[in-house]
Amino acid sequence: MKKKFNSFKEFYPYYIGEHENKYNKLVHFIGTTLFLIFFINLIFTGEIKYLAYAFLSGYGWAWFGHFFIEKNKPATFYFPLYSFMGDWVMFTEILKGKHKIF
Repeated sequence: MKKKFNSFKEFYPYYIGEHENKYNKLVHFIGTTLFLIFFINLIFTGEIKYLAYAFLSGYGWAWFGHFFIEKNKPATFYFPLYSFMGDWVMFTEILKGKHKIF
């Protein structure tokens, strides 16, 4: 049964619980970094292919982490918007040192 969340604030603890393994967080961090690099390329070049590269790399790395490291289903399958937001919050928390990835 699909859980129900009334807000992102309510969703985020669930999201973090789906990312307990530090190596899963690491591959998410790599994917989000690549997403950012490709998105910046899109802005500067206007070449739409970079948007595809951004999403393929971001979700590809994240899904690899879920299927092969964490061994769970990505939250994005059920909560795409909240999951996308969660990726960015976790990314910034990793940068701030809140989550260990090494």
